[in-house]
Amino acid sequence: MSITGFAAPWWFLMLLAVIAVAVGYVVSQRVRRKRTLRFANLELLEKVAPRSQGWVRHVPAVLIVLSLLVLTVALAGPTAEQKVPRNRATVMLVVDVSLSMEATDVSPNRLKAAQDAATDFAEKLTPGVNLGLISFAGTATVLVAPTTDRRGVVNGIKNLKLAQSTATGEGIFAALQSIESFSAVVGGVDGPPPARIVLMSDGKQTVPEDLYAPRGAYTASQAAKQAQIPISSISFGTSHGTVEIEGKTVGVEVDDQSLKEVAKLSGGEFYKAATAEEIKRVYADLGEQIGYELKNTDASRPWAIVGTLLLMIAAGGALFLGQRLP
Repeated sequence: MSITGFAAPWWFLMLLAVIAVAVGYVVSQRVRRKRTLRFANLELLEKVAPRSQGWVRHVPAVLIVLSLLVLTVALAGPTAEQKVPRNRATVMLVVDVSLSMEATDVSPNRLKAAQDAATDFAEKLTPGVNLGLISFAGTATVLVAPTTDRRGVVNGIKNLKLAQSTATGEGIFAALQSIESFSAVVGGVDGPPPARIVLMSDGKQTVPEDLYAPRGAYTASQAAKQAQIPISSISFGTSHGTVEIEGKTVGVEVDDQSLKEVAKLSGGEFYKAATAEEIKRVYADLGEQIGYELKNTDASRPWAIVGTLLLMIAAGGALFLGQRLP
């Protein structure tokens, strides 16, 4: 029975009538008592009259007034903030599959841990949300276009393959193009559906090296900002990760700074995950943010139920105590 606002507050004018009922009851009780004392023989009245029920006889009247108060609140249309599943929203999951994702600083390795968490995210995401999948290394590949069918996305996540280089900007641009194409098809009178990019990477962009290049990550992030598509970037891995490339051990320290800047430039949020459990928690948080929204919804039903129950109890109590309604 929480309240955050009212849809029709003018119904509170009914409280004047409720106050009038309460005042009328009090006045009628005093008038009745005076009339009884004026015309009755007090000695005889004490002998023949039944014992007074005291304050108990007023309980039904009090309950009726309370029920009218509660029903007035119900008529005013109270609203409450509730989690409502999103519909029409579009999410592109962009996953880094560069060779650094083979590092075992996250058990069993970065890619496998990321696949498990992304699969869980896809399966639990609100059914009404359109989810797509893109993988990127030296180039970006759209594996699944936005759809509410989760099977294709889950299969795409399971079949991710490693490749050389890291073209973060290409992954973001591919996601923006997929969202634009999808929105052009499904956008109606309400305009294109809200969209977001979830970018998961563990390393610094290598293609091109300049993040502000025309196809760089920062340029792509600025384009996402202009399109009003925020990027939730996830930095996944640790500072001591290594991989074997052509017989040489190469350090693959996670690059938090660039991913943080990507989120900032796009108007999105940055997340840091250094373990398999942390990446699952990040995806779970994102699932809540993306899949649901807080809306003020009608909350009058509980008030109407309570008001009706109070009225029924008051009527029953009045009949039980005095064989009549108050």
